Amino acid sequence: MDKFLVHGGVRLQGSVAISGAKNASLALMPTCLLTNGSMTLRNTPNNRDLGTMSRLLGSMGVGMSLEGDTLTLDSSNITSHEAPYEHVKQMRASIYVLGPLVARYGEARVSLPGGCNFGPRPVDLHLKGLEKLGAQIEVSGGYIIATCPRLQGAHFHFDISSVGASVNVISAAVLAKGHTTLTNVAIEPEVTNLAMMLLQMGAKISGIGTTTLEIEGVDELHPVVAATIPDRIEAATFMLAAAMTKGDVTLTNVEPEHLDAVTQKLIDSGATVDVTDNTIRVRMDDTPEAVDITASIYPGFPTDTQAQWAAYMLTANGASRIKDTIYPTRFGYVPELQRLGAHIETGEGYCVVKGNHKLTGATVMSSDLRASASLVMAGLAAEGQTEILRVYHLDRGYEKLEAKLGGLGAVIERHRTEEY
Repeated sequence: MDKFLVHGGVRLQGSVAISGAKNASLALMPTCLLTNGSMTLRNTPNNRDLGTMSRLLGSMGVGMSLEGDTLTLDSSNITSHEAPYEHVKQMRASIYVLGPLVARYGEARVSLPGGCNFGPRPVDLHLKGLEKLGAQIEVSGGYIIATCPRLQGAHFHFDISSVGASVNVISAAVLAKGHTTLTNVAIEPEVTNLAMMLLQMGAKISGIGTTTLEIEGVDELHPVVAATIPDRIEAATFMLAAAMTKGDVTLTNVEPEHLDAVTQKLIDSGATVDVTDNTIRVRMDDTPEAVDITASIYPGFPTDTQAQWAAYMLTANGASRIKDTIYPTRFGYVPELQRLGAHIETGEGYCVVKGNHKLTGATVMSSDLRASASLVMAGLAAEGQTEILRVYHLDRGYEKLEAKLGGLGAVIERHRTEEY
């Protein structure tokens, strides 16, 4: 197991290229199960979750190769319609194979998923959507078993806006017979990226980018060469780290419009943000001002960035209130930040960060992916050395984070450790 040693007090400056979006790649990769042949995904990140999805698809017979950021998936020889527990337990997005499998092969056996632990995230909407399309669903022995000779188009309304359920049901509906109408569809960029790729593969989808999709089922899809969008959460993490260290950092390979909510809050805090078509430059010359945020569905402030915002607000003047309407229990990082000297009070679904208190390096432990990023950021601002255990959480969603930060002047060392 690895740990980080973060040496604080360094101002970040320079340029950093943002990787492809982890969450988008995890949605795009299972589409290979919807067709036969070799398809290519460009701008693919290389992180722990992508490795998990690769092993899962490989266990089904998908051929896989990653050269640089170009991923090739060959679905010519599918041998299994099962997603076993050994792979799925590591990552919730493994359930994304469910829709494609039942849509193309008429059957699927998928273990109930695992992943980051910050409250219940049921799969009910995934199953209800597939049932609406005609799938017979049984949950037995920790597995979801879905069968249907061919799915049938239907109308389905998502009771809540869910990225995961939207991905699964859209992926299934494109091969269903007849017309499907989906309402209250998630409009996160990762969902739009998936829908655009399916369109490229021959699917018939209208309303892409809105909460209502009209899908006319087709008999088959064809392999394509497509691209993963840039990772907006990685980009937001670097933007906040730049401001937190009173730095001057330019991000390349970004989609600025995906980051509007984060950009505006940074500007409100006193940062200077300059935007072009595919770059964002963040500069901070003074102590930031405290700014409240509420994490909500896109285009609101992303829940995957609220922990990083809390770390940033540790350096601000005043107190900021951070609320999460998506995962109200997602504040497991607070006790670890407090070990560094953070003054944070928690309530039901929110925390209050009291900024501009001295942070001092200590040993802390990652509890989930984005919590890990908040600890790295706090370590950059703390005096002395911060030891961060369990950085395998961070490796799930960030590609060579310590190297990228090192290129901006940070001093971060990765070490093997026996500590758990």
